[in-house]
Amino acid sequence: MVAVVDDAVVGHVVTTRAHVEGDPALVLGPIGVLPSHQGAGVGSALMEATIEVADHIGEPLIVLLGSTDYYPRFGFVPAAAIGIIAPHPEWGDNLQALPLHAYHPFAGPVRFPPPFDEL
Repeated sequence: MVAVVDDAVVGHVVTTRAHVEGDPALVLGPIGVLPSHQGAGVGSALMEATIEVADHIGEPLIVLLGSTDYYPRFGFVPAAAIGIIAPHPEWGDNLQALPLHAYHPFAGPVRFPPPFDEL
């Protein structure tokens, strides 16, 4: 998903398929906004739109690795609080999750797509 101002892309967000045990989830990230447009609500609009679309199409869960100061405003909680286990324990509370309407309680280790293992 992209944010466009005056025919120029000023921000983007990517979601990728992940799994928690056999259940589908989305990984959100990266998200980015040009420095000239930061602080203007572009990132928030991208987050809200992504969450709305994921919920609308029946995705059960979004996970992300990010700031515990920023993402809770969108409803994200530490993934461990709902039983989602990080692939790397040092991620701690920075692995966050947002259960959506289609979520039914499931737990276990989150498996990111293979390219994430190469980062």
